[in-house]
Amino acid sequence: MRRRFRLAGFGQSLRISLLLILGYCLAATADSPAVDDLPVGEPNAPGMVTLLQEEIVSGLKTRQIESSFLRFQGYAALKLNSTAGSRRSSEVTGNCRLNWYDHLLRNPLKAPVEAEEFTRQLHQALRGDHRGLDGALITAREKMDLGRREPTRFTPIESPEEALAAVKLALYGAQAGHAASLATLTQSELGELSRNLYPVLVTQNRKGHTLANRGMGRRLCDLMEKMDRGGIHDAAQALAPLVDPQLLAALGKLSEEERPSGPRSPSVAGVTGSVVRHMLTPAGTIVVGGRGTNTYQLDEMTEVSAVIDLGGDDVYYEGSVSLRRPVLVTIDLEGDDSYRGTNPGIQGGAILGIAMLIDADGDDVYQARDVAQASCLAGAGLLVDMAGNDTYVGLHRVQGQAFGGLGLLVDQGGNDRYHGALWTQGFGGPLGFGVLNDSDGKDHYYTGGLYSDDYEETPGYDGWGQGVGAGPRSVANGGIGVILDGGGDDVYEFDYLAHGGGYWLGIGFARDFGGNDRRGPTEKTYSGGTRTERSYQRFGCGWGCHYTVGFCFDDEGDDVYKGTIMGLGHGWDCSVGALCDFGGNDRYESTGSTTQGNGSQASLGILFDYGGDDYHQGYNQGYASSGISYHTLPGCGGNFSFLIDYGGEDTYGCKAKNDSYVRRGASGGFLIDRPLEESEPTETADADATTTAVGR
Repeated sequence: MRRRFRLAGFGQSLRISLLLILGYCLAATADSPAVDDLPVGEPNAPGMVTLLQEEIVSGLKTRQIESSFLRFQGYAALKLNSTAGSRRSSEVTGNCRLNWYDHLLRNPLKAPVEAEEFTRQLHQALRGDHRGLDGALITAREKMDLGRREPTRFTPIESPEEALAAVKLALYGAQAGHAASLATLTQSELGELSRNLYPVLVTQNRKGHTLANRGMGRRLCDLMEKMDRGGIHDAAQALAPLVDPQLLAALGKLSEEERPSGPRSPSVAGVTGSVVRHMLTPAGTIVVGGRGTNTYQLDEMTEVSAVIDLGGDDVYYEGSVSLRRPVLVTIDLEGDDSYRGTNPGIQGGAILGIAMLIDADGDDVYQARDVAQASCLAGAGLLVDMAGNDTYVGLHRVQGQAFGGLGLLVDQGGNDRYHGALWTQGFGGPLGFGVLNDSDGKDHYYTGGLYSDDYEETPGYDGWGQGVGAGPRSVANGGIGVILDGGGDDVYEFDYLAHGGGYWLGIGFARDFGGNDRRGPTEKTYSGGTRTERSYQRFGCGWGCHYTVGFCFDDEGDDVYKGTIMGLGHGWDCSVGALCDFGGNDRYESTGSTTQGNGSQASLGILFDYGGDDYHQGYNQGYASSGISYHTLPGCGGNFSFLIDYGGEDTYGCKAKNDSYVRRGASGGFLIDRPLEESEPTETADADATTTAVGR
């Protein structure tokens, strides 16, 4: 039996054209917080994801399984309703749950459209200047259920003294926001947080999916919910003006001869090298280092709230931010600098504090251990590196990680290297908004390679990074994790549960806007040695696991995606996972089961590719199993799997033909291959014949 398929009321070519035009208009007129008006990525991406949405709706209607999908959608809503609130009625609870997460899981067909818009606008904002950062902070505040605020009105900076005054004002604002964030806690509760955050959330753990001390983890999350989290975001907003290029340029004009009365070079404990200014202010001491090489022992400078260095190849040691020193700003204007330390809360990192590190130029090296490089526990950590080929190395909760606050790493240029082991590179834990945004360059991202994975039945390492929002299982709901890359031929290495995914009621996003990129399991261990576990990757490249939503987008280039099982657009256990590639000749290399557009255990999985001659390895493209063990049929609706590929001469391991519309497994399994030219699909395979040929 052969069938022809067309979208009701439209020729396919006309439908594509209209939706892409609509997408371009949406991209041009969207109310974005960004100030950079240059195009970002594929301009037709909004229309493409709208086309994807229409294709899925039409497919459900054609198969007459709309009612089954509505049952799936209603079942997810029922689970959310029955677990709302903080009551411990099951392993799943509603504590730390975000409204946007709740909305996306309740509306799975709208989720790709919203995810595309969110990632595009956030990247556009973060590749801008201080106004863009301010816009990104507005977005973060809204997504974290803290309300809307108006954009900041910035004061023009015209002189070095005005720049120094702006630094003081930023410190006052950050300290006021920090104080407000803790005002709702008793001294006893604050002591609990201070004593337990680091050991319970970091050092006691060697598994990424939960905490060793779940009871105390839940208690800490309850206390973070009690905090005035708006104060944390107010503090970050107060620091946004420091990224103003005019302010940084004005600071660079400070003369080494223009200093207050006193010795020619004031002596400051903890500083080796020239000191231009040593300013005592109500917000703490501000130290201005000269243009030569300086060394800063920041933990010996406990009274210092801000360090400004005018130039030279400088070395910064430690720099912990905590209740002992709740606010620290570091601004380095020039030079190839080295930031080193082993204490937590350094290099734009904070525990119960507010930190910002700005490096304006140079090839810099950041070496740390835990809670560092724009990461936080119950606070805000920001790191903005404006230029240079930079290296970021850390272990746990580093490089844009947030658990109870805001972690934001922005690198605006250069060929950069990011290296971490666990909870890294755009990771959002409970009540956390964690982002890594790299604007340009050939970058290398690595997360994993150190700890054995969470699944005893399969080999591999834990990853937990690169755009992952996750809650610790049986403790709390997850937050928002995002990794965004603007261009260049990038390499992403990652292990289990990484790269554009959500776990345990969290949401995660990965997007690369340009270049020929390669994604797949780590090739060596974290330390660079030979792997003791064979190459195996589980949950990667657009996935959701346990009531979650996750997305991976790529705008252009000839890309390679690798994974072993449960990846490349995969949803597991009442979740949504989607991988969308908007252009290029791409390779999807996976040989294990449930990869390339699969929904399992009552979930929706999507792989959508637009344009190019693509290669799909393996046999499971768009395959939907009829069996579900986690939930009860027919109430949960079933499994829904979509592999949709538009254009090009494509190769499928399952032997599907180009220009075909194939049922894969159960009625919820779709493999749809369409041309971009005017002609309609002319050949499809009978569902039963295809199932037999594939051996399913």
